[in-house]
Amino acid sequence: MIGICLPASDKIGPGDRFLVGEAAKVGKTPKVALATKADLVSPDRMAEHLSEIAALGESIGIEWAAVIPVSATSGFQIDVVADELVRYLPLGMALYPDGDVTDEPEETLVAELIREAALEGVRDELPHSIAVLVEEMNLREGRPADKPLLDIYASLYLERDSQKGIVIGHKGARLKDVGARARQQIEALLGTPVYLDLHVKIAKNWQTDAKNLRKLGF
Repeated sequence: MIGICLPASDKIGPGDRFLVGEAAKVGKTPKVALATKADLVSPDRMAEHLSEIAALGESIGIEWAAVIPVSATSGFQIDVVADELVRYLPLGMALYPDGDVTDEPEETLVAELIREAALEGVRDELPHSIAVLVEEMNLREGRPADKPLLDIYASLYLERDSQKGIVIGHKGARLKDVGARARQQIEALLGTPVYLDLHVKIAKNWQTDAKNLRKLGF
């Protein structure tokens, strides 16, 4: 099936008409129109937008399987969208064992949680300049079976020395906060108490350096 997002905060434009026209070429595949950004408009504007969507479908020759007002920000009718999309999905064999929610290695997930914590509040200053490499991740030896502790040693790589102060903060306060928030997320993900050790390193212009890109897993 095809879901097409048409923001209620904008008028239907040429780009929308082109997109819907391309979708119309895909035979009998069900098409669902999602009137997004419902939180940004009044009920009158939403009613007007729904009429525009209906008229767009008629003009291009699409019979919408459903037209759903929705807001990802407020959560309005997210469940309705999910239910509607699932209705058109064919049943099939399970691709992964019950309980598995991802095929990513745990180290990759941990690195991403650390990176998200590090970017919190500095996305405008360092939107793409932080990379995280989990150097070591092992259960600590000698711990009782009912009191495990996962040791994680990770490095945050930046491109320039001038970025270090932004990430570390005054007397290390920001890096400490990053570690605390990341540790909570990791423990929630893995279900194990965590000791997290973070270090900030420089890999000059790593985004354009093939050797550094390979080292950092890109």
